[in-house]
Amino acid sequence: MGDHDSSQPGGAADPMAPPTTKKKTVTAEDLFEPHVQAQYDPKAVELVVWGANSASPAQHEAPLAEVRKNPSLYAPPWCTDTTGYERVSDDAVPSTDGQAQIPVKVYCPDPTKWGEGPYGVHLNFHGGGHVLGDLTTDALLCLNMREGAGVVVVDVNYRHCPEATWGKGIEDGWAAVQWVCPQFGRETEHQPRLGVSRGISAGATISLVLQHLARDAGVPLRLCMATVPGTDKSLLYDDPAESPYPSFTEFANGPVLPFARIRLFGGICFPRDELPERLALVPEWWTCPLQAPDFGGLCDTLIRTGAVDPLRDEAEAYGFKLVQAGNVKVTMKRYTGCPHMWMYWRPMPQKHEYDQDSIRALRDAHGVK
Repeated sequence: MGDHDSSQPGGAADPMAPPTTKKKTVTAEDLFEPHVQAQYDPKAVELVVWGANSASPAQHEAPLAEVRKNPSLYAPPWCTDTTGYERVSDDAVPSTDGQAQIPVKVYCPDPTKWGEGPYGVHLNFHGGGHVLGDLTTDALLCLNMREGAGVVVVDVNYRHCPEATWGKGIEDGWAAVQWVCPQFGRETEHQPRLGVSRGISAGATISLVLQHLARDAGVPLRLCMATVPGTDKSLLYDDPAESPYPSFTEFANGPVLPFARIRLFGGICFPRDELPERLALVPEWWTCPLQAPDFGGLCDTLIRTGAVDPLRDEAEAYGFKLVQAGNVKVTMKRYTGCPHMWMYWRPMPQKHEYDQDSIRALRDAHGVK
């Protein structure tokens, strides 16, 4: 399926339409190092320049307290509130520590198209450096997957830093797995067949950790879809040269997810004056899934990267480690000319290719005709 029709209730105008006012004027030369621009898709360059000249304030340019106070003001243009949409409902998952109710949106398929079920269940975890994002971030992607693959999509708004310590988001993801999985004994309309965990960026890192936890608990995940996950200790680095992966340094000064932003997220998630105490709160491999103790027996995995994304190489390194395990079906795809956020950018053909790839993977995983 293509993008969701914005004429439905709660929809918005084309999120990539040019703004009516400009806050500044910059050019590609102001934003790109020549060797980086040469590798970007020209449409991606155009959209980056458009974004830099947009009248809308960027999340990372405002104090976090201000973003929290006015989330809609700082939301990226693709964010959509699907409250009130047909077959979309709100619910909450009790956290495993008993300290929170984790908001979720549940997207159910159209029974006139897909029958009465039971349906496969797909868990979604948005990106945002473990700091930003909410249930509007991936809403259009969730709609596309529901409509194109005939699965129930449960979008999880896990806890973020600094309000919660890093690792609580992973715990919340595991609580969501238990919430939809029949073997944990909770009867709900959403749980007939847990099949897929998926995430983008920080959400992809959560998905990879959940992949291991699910295997250890005997939860039969059918597929893990991870898009540009952080699999190295990227949030702990104080200099891009600390990374052993070439893409991390090559694109460290790029206009999309530069190292300065990764370092900002890292300082929020792991305050350097509390670093030993924070790291002691979670298993070491959670901060670096590449160091997980056992890669055997994991579910089928789809790893997708952007060719000009700083996280490209570490994400692909995780895929190769799965291949080396020998008993895991692994598919990896690199999207040419694409930076970190390409899956949200409607004018890019690779965004629509990404959507079709998601739908195809979901349908294959669940045997949907």
